[in-house]
Amino acid sequence: MASTARSLRYALAILTTSLVTPSVWAHAHLTHQYPVANAQVTAAPQAITLNFSEGVETGFSGAKITGPKNENIKTLPAKRNEQDQKQLIVPLADSLKPGTYTVDWHVVSVDGHKTKGHYTFSVK
Repeated sequence: MASTARSLRYALAILTTSLVTPSVWAHAHLTHQYPVANAQVTAAPQAITLNFSEGVETGFSGAKITGPKNENIKTLPAKRNEQDQKQLIVPLADSLKPGTYTVDWHVVSVDGHKTKGHYTFSVK
């Protein structure tokens, strides 16, 4: 009888842990972006738009864009879409010239987890 009760407690502990743990391990993962990774666009974007799997904190999130010859591209402060806290918008100060660009992004999700990544796109 004691071993049955112990087995039930053990099973309950495993079940509880498996239900709680995924939310603890959650991070804001990039789900899609514009311009799309590896895209060749004909019209230069006015902003970089990053969409994540969960909400992000704008005060701790942003992106650095580098262009041809590794030049830094001037951006305006990143802002969150007011209708979608999962979307971060990084306005560009100037129009992009033809060439390949790298977006190095970093975000802190609303639950405090940090995530970063990068991708490239080209302007024709």
